[in-house]
Amino acid sequence: MGKKKECRILKSFENDFKNINYLNNSDFSSKRIFVTSEFPCSLNGEDNILREESVNSQQQTFVPKRVYTNQWAVKIAGGHQEQADELASKYGFRNLGPVIPGGEFFLFESRTLGKRSLRKVRRHLHSSIRREENVVWLEQQVVKKRVKRDFLAPLSPHQLNQNIHSPSLLRGRRPPGISSVNIPILKPIIADGSVIQHADYVENNGGNGEMEEDYFMAGDDFLDMNRVQDRAYYARMKFSVPNDPFWKDMWYLHRRDDQPDEMDHNVKEAWALGYTGRGVVITILDDGLERTHHDLAANYDPDASYDVNDRDEDPMPRYDYADENRHGTRCAGEVAAVFNNSLCVVGIAFNAKIGGIRMLDGDVTDAVEATSLSHNSQHIDIYSASWGPDDDGRTVDGPATLTKNAFERGITEGRQGKGSIFIWASGNGGKDADSCNCDGYTNSIHTLSISSATERGNIPWYSEACSSTLATAYSSGASGERMIVTTDLRDSCTKTHTGTSASAPLAAGIAALTLEANQNLGWRDLQHIVVRTAKPVNLRAGDWRLNGIGRNVSHSFGYGLLDAGAMVRLAKVWRNVPKSKKCRAIYPNPYKTIPRGNRLHLQLYTDVCADKRDNHVKYLEHVQAIVTLSAPKRGDIQIYLTSPRGTRSTLLAKRQRDTSRTGFKDWAFMTTHNWGESAYGTWSLEIDNDGLDDAELLKWELVLYGTDVFIGPTGFEPSSALSERSVQTSHNGDSFTDSGVEQRSIRWILVFIASLLPLLIGLLVLS
Repeated sequence: MGKKKECRILKSFENDFKNINYLNNSDFSSKRIFVTSEFPCSLNGEDNILREESVNSQQQTFVPKRVYTNQWAVKIAGGHQEQADELASKYGFRNLGPVIPGGEFFLFESRTLGKRSLRKVRRHLHSSIRREENVVWLEQQVVKKRVKRDFLAPLSPHQLNQNIHSPSLLRGRRPPGISSVNIPILKPIIADGSVIQHADYVENNGGNGEMEEDYFMAGDDFLDMNRVQDRAYYARMKFSVPNDPFWKDMWYLHRRDDQPDEMDHNVKEAWALGYTGRGVVITILDDGLERTHHDLAANYDPDASYDVNDRDEDPMPRYDYADENRHGTRCAGEVAAVFNNSLCVVGIAFNAKIGGIRMLDGDVTDAVEATSLSHNSQHIDIYSASWGPDDDGRTVDGPATLTKNAFERGITEGRQGKGSIFIWASGNGGKDADSCNCDGYTNSIHTLSISSATERGNIPWYSEACSSTLATAYSSGASGERMIVTTDLRDSCTKTHTGTSASAPLAAGIAALTLEANQNLGWRDLQHIVVRTAKPVNLRAGDWRLNGIGRNVSHSFGYGLLDAGAMVRLAKVWRNVPKSKKCRAIYPNPYKTIPRGNRLHLQLYTDVCADKRDNHVKYLEHVQAIVTLSAPKRGDIQIYLTSPRGTRSTLLAKRQRDTSRTGFKDWAFMTTHNWGESAYGTWSLEIDNDGLDDAELLKWELVLYGTDVFIGPTGFEPSSALSERSVQTSHNGDSFTDSGVEQRSIRWILVFIASLLPLLIGLLVLS
């Protein structure tokens, strides 16, 4: 096919969109506006403008027209509802209430304007409202492009969707002789003076599975445990196979049963220890949740659900012939599908409560995102999001004002102050050489960004590499590799859930098991546990490197594959980390020209705010390089950051499709690769310009997040010498020395010598 005919945008918009035909609200939300049936246009999320769409061409012609809504976000000092009502009424609006509960931002809706317009409201109205005494800020809401990260164009006919609907499933796939449901029974075991628990599962015949040996892993062994999974313990554990018909297809949960040399998410160990998600609440931010699905209904939580698109309490998806809104229901099944009910699958956290926020099936605005991310934050523990800006290799987009506020309030106030857990899919733009560091959601310090690995441990063809990814969960891969099995619309099941969309809910389920093991974990505690327990074993990438404290890390896989068993074991003994500190270091006189075909190399020494007690960062967690630069072609720019310990992070890889001339303005490129390193010393920023014209650096600011005390293998230990010691590093390539590792090695040497003493004494006696 040739190029589609030019999209003709009408010059007159007296009646906005009167010549634009669309079937219903969802057709607009799916980012396709029909001027006529022949002339499709699509929404570009980065600039919120209409653009021409080409079929066999990567080139697109941009028409500079934003799509405005009839809603305004208004910040009112003090956040008083009465003042908001009066102000809205005065200017012909209806106050829809606070965007974030308890906050100062309110959402006003015009009583006279249409829902969408290509013209911004008259400037004098903005000026009049801004002059009101208590108004701090206001902004007309614009439509943002947000894409679900599941649908991937099949690489072969074998990857086409294959849904298995419930009528045939119930008739032909129910195992015979099912008389009872497996129920986990917690039994305390005394081991080494400590109480642990494990779950024996009631088998179908009424018997109990039993653990043949008591098992306990001391806290000192966690660093050793982090190297490989304890297969001996796993093999000793008996497990009653659930009767859910697609359990056998859930290779990512149990394939070590038959393939001991392969990896899985080790959830059976977490279950055997008694952790199934009980008491934890997860919500899926998506296109709706089929709450009536027979494999989800028992775990459905209405208090964790809301329809932001239609502003009501019911998150049920809108049905159409293509099942376009199946995404949220698929994600939910991975997390909390019911265990052993003869239907579909087993959720990783099958005793957790699951909710859904319907927010993608309509106009997505800053207010929609913020409302979704802050819904009932004292009740919901984990928010799972498998969507984001377009993964097209040219978009740079992220949270706007309201959504940033929702994240900040979530991590400071959510979960009774422990912090809401935000888990995000890293993106599917691999085929377009996209970078997830250009996605402000996965690139945020507030989110736990999850990438994907294929069944064979390879980098999926759709995966994006970036330094903000923390860890990895399984998903689909190339032809011949299995996908993710889960619930689907219309009370059905599917074996073809794909993309990073499928990885994030697996991570959410594992996080739920971890929170059940220790309900006092904060949002940063969970990230620390992920870093310490993720497994790089059998994940194939060419960029695995040891960071400055000896941890393997990759731009494709983060710190490795999530291990549920290791996470719950570490969570049980974890001590909460102290409050995070933040140190800023600004590069002086940053105005630098980057000649075409050249590299700019800058160095910045920091004493990590040693003279400021509240900002003193010795040991790192997240690191941001905030950059402002201009470039004739943004995609020609590459950025690298090297820490004082020699860890080099790729903050931005080359994006050939990104032809934007807008550059970057205060964009915070984030890396997790320096986790645990000392922050002292000289940081290096390298900027490559592969373009045909010069680029200009206008600003570089380094932001360090972390603590002023060392976080040990089981968290913060204020009463021990561990919290006060300094980490001594000798970095020459891959070498690293940690005094804690040395102490543990010395201890084991002494134990070994002590074990030989009786033999030596016996030999002396005989002699």
